[in-house]
Amino acid sequence: MKIDGNPMEKEAMAQFHQGNDAEGHRLQDAFVREFEEAYQGKDHCTCTNACKFHGNCRVCVAIHRAHKEHVPNCFHPMLNERIAALSELTEHSCFKDQTH
Repeated sequence: MKIDGNPMEKEAMAQFHQGNDAEGHRLQDAFVREFEEAYQGKDHCTCTNACKFHGNCRVCVAIHRAHKEHVPNCFHPMLNERIAALSELTEHSCFKDQTH
């Protein structure tokens, strides 16, 4: 099962954005069932640097929310993708040399 960028979950979000909450919840519930079945007893964490809480997302996210210093490693690719898309609005000027 593909977790990151999962087509079913993306469609669920599209339904929520269109105001079709019932269909969004139906698809999201199906994603959760598929996820739980596919990863029962298996490691689903994408972190390459395993820490003490590797695979225990609830605790990991709570710790990061509590200290608010940085985000979990497994969130980095998603956030970097979103930040890159936002930076396109200013022609990626935040990534260019600002010494001109």
